[in-house]
Amino acid sequence: MMDILSKIDTKKTGIFAAGVLFGTAGIKILSSRDAKKVYTHCTAAVLRAKEGVMKVVTCMQENAEDIYAEATQINAERASKETEFEDESDAQDRSAAEEASDAQDRSNVDEASDAQDHGYKEVDGTE
Repeated sequence: MMDILSKIDTKKTGIFAAGVLFGTAGIKILSSRDAKKVYTHCTAAVLRAKEGVMKVVTCMQENAEDIYAEATQINAERASKETEFEDESDAQDRSAAEEASDAQDRSNVDEASDAQDHGYKEVDGTE
């Protein structure tokens, strides 16, 4: 039996016993009324901090919504201005195209009358 006792490491056993002792004392301390008061006060402080953070978050969220609404309005105004510009540009392009077409028609009529004046026949497949 002495051989078994001599094989036990007293240092490791002492560390284990101290851990059990501190663990038991820690449980007693953590479950005491004073500790519960500390937990309650800490929890109350965390809840107050949460309320403060939520106020800041709500304010930031409202500001972000305002910024988004203004940005959407700016883009809508810009799009309407671009549409107006494109409409004016298209109208100018159409009037320029009509003028060019009219000028081409007048040119064709002038060429045909010149050809008739000089006795030339127009070659278009018909006589």
